Amino acid sequence: MAEQLAAGEHIKLSDASQLEQNYRPSGPDGEQLDQRTRWPRSLARKWMVVLFMGTCLLYCARMTMPVCVVSMAASFHWSKIDSGLILGGFFWGYCFTQILGGHVSDKLGGERVLFISAASWALITAATPLLACLGSHTLALMAVARILMGLLQGVFFPSLASLCSQRVEEGERGFLMSTMHSGTHLGTLLAGGMGSLMLDRYGWEAMFYCTGFLSGLWALVVWRYLLRGNIFPKQVRKKKCLQPSVRRKYWLHHLKKPPVWAMVFAHMCLSSTSYILLSWLPTYFKETFPHATSWVYNVIPWLIAIPSALGGGFVSDFLITKGYGVASVRKIMQSFAMGLSSMCILPLSGAVTFQSAVICISFAVGLTTFTSGGVSVNVQDLTPSCAGALYGFMNMMGAFMGLVLVSFSGYLIEVTLSWAKVFSLITLVNTTGLGIFLFFGDARRVDLQDNSQIIVV
Repeated sequence: MAEQLAAGEHIKLSDASQLEQNYRPSGPDGEQLDQRTRWPRSLARKWMVVLFMGTCLLYCARMTMPVCVVSMAASFHWSKIDSGLILGGFFWGYCFTQILGGHVSDKLGGERVLFISAASWALITAATPLLACLGSHTLALMAVARILMGLLQGVFFPSLASLCSQRVEEGERGFLMSTMHSGTHLGTLLAGGMGSLMLDRYGWEAMFYCTGFLSGLWALVVWRYLLRGNIFPKQVRKKKCLQPSVRRKYWLHHLKKPPVWAMVFAHMCLSSTSYILLSWLPTYFKETFPHATSWVYNVIPWLIAIPSALGGGFVSDFLITKGYGVASVRKIMQSFAMGLSSMCILPLSGAVTFQSAVICISFAVGLTTFTSGGVSVNVQDLTPSCAGALYGFMNMMGAFMGLVLVSFSGYLIEVTLSWAKVFSLITLVNTTGLGIFLFFGDARRVDLQDNSQIIVV
């Protein structure tokens, strides 16, 4: 049995239930503390709208360079290798702040991390045209700017997961996360549409200025009207600080739980296959249907993904409020996101018409958004006190696995001269991840509240 925490004493983890009892706030005080950190419904609705807009602008800023890179390459005489170096810099930066962003959000509050992040990436985006004109080292400056953009945006979704865990009721988290995911698709569409218009009329610089200004305006609204100028949080209660050895055992306790690793693995699989689709779908349609209208396959799947994401979140919350088990709901939603979507991708391995290919891809992309009611929220079920840090770890692993599989997919296409292997790879990875999650996944809390955590308002 675990011994009580005292000066000089050593905590054992052989009895997890006793340790959990020592760490977790219980009784009226613990319940009141939880209530103080929850948003009232009216404030939650305001934050939902603002966070949706922020997620949209996040992807607008992220996609600005890919939209403008062809025009910039022509202006600065970049090769394909140079352009690839600049575009790839974002992902290297994006991987390395996931865990840090989530951890800081768990301690200080996700809304404050989101504000600082947005203000910083807005500044970098607006300053990009100025950096491009600072002499003969344009390529190096643009690569550094993209790495910084990745570093700053890498904290966004882990902070969002932490914020959702701390401020939102369990039965409302699915719709909030699905709303945020729908914002990513809207941002991608706006970046493509707005970017095409601005490139033709005002040049590539206008795209950076506009996106940076709008992102900065969003950060200003958050600071002025929601944070009310208070960037540094008030401490409601600060618990006793744990020794480093105890913290290590605290994390080891989480990492020994099969449901945690099942969730991480499923997220890795779905994230990596989504990277493959984002990276290679335009090339697939261009090579397979060279005379097709490009806007059809570049727009329709992402338009369908927006209502699909909102619908998936609504359904997951509705099922939970009707009394269905949380674990069952998470597995049902993930089955749609990884199982049914893979069934829609499989026909592309054979001979299909252009219309059939667009329909299959649209259904597949739309169904993957159902993960916002599955694995994306499961982290808040299992480990609410460190949901941001753990989600950051999941996102980091998904990004690394995505980079590997995107490169491997290019190798398959080059060697086999066939897209069937790529779509089969997507199906294999998704079904493997889903099987692990269905067998080992759960929604019962395995969390041990960290006594060094600061509860903020």
